Order: sequence, then C-alpha cells, then structure tokens
Amino acid sequence: MEPFEYAIKKDVRNNPIVREVDETRQREMWKSVGVAGLLVLVLLFSAWQHFELLRHGYQIEEMQRQRAAEEETARRLRPEIETRKSPKRIEAPATGPLHLVATTRDEAIVLGRVVAADPPAKSIVARR
Repeated sequence: MEPFEYAIKKDVRNNPIVREVDETRQREMWKSVGVAGLLVLVLLFSAWQHFELLRHGYQIEEMQRQRAAEEETARRLRPEIETRKSPKRIEAPATGPLHLVATTRDEAIVLGRVVAADPPAKSIVARR
C-alpha cells in the first residue's frame, strides 16, 4: 500500500500572499525614523561645532607662535635699524665716494611744519 500514497497528487497553489499595509505601524515607523534622523542631525551639528572649536584653537596657537617669532625678529633687528639710521653712518659714504659736502649752520635752511589753516566759519554752497 505504500505506492498508493505517492500516487495521490495534492493540489497546492503557490500564489503569493499579499499583506495589507498596517497604517498605524507605518506611521509609528516614520515617526521613529524622523526622531532618529533628528537625533543624528543634532549629534552631527554638535560634533561640527566641537571640531570647529578645536580647529580655531589650533589656528590661534599657530598665530600666537608666529607673532612671538615676529616679535623676536623685530627685537633682534631693532638695534641694526637704529645703527643704520645714525647720522654718522650715513655721513661717511656721502662725504667719501659721493663727494658731498656737509653744510654749516648758516647755509642750512630749516623748514618748519606747515599748519593747515582753519576752515572758514560758514561755508558757501552753490545751489541750483
């Protein structure tokens, strides 16, 4: 009797099962996705602010280092500038190779500073 069992053909339909969309579950899913997206945006914004703060801190430190180096260079060069501006140092090449002559007090003309005149009390404006 065993061969008889295999001879029966069962009618099985393989039609796909279609589920209906559960509206409340769909709404809850979108709400949770929205909340998760908002949290991700807040975290990204917070991280961005943190890294910008760090970047600006590094820039400030670099600028302070550059300023200190420039101040050191200025401090080192200040005596050299003062020696190069001294009248004795300028006079030596002028009287030597350039054959310039130093003036006496009687020959020198000292120009005073010109002070700007005060504007008139009442200005006249042309009208059409």
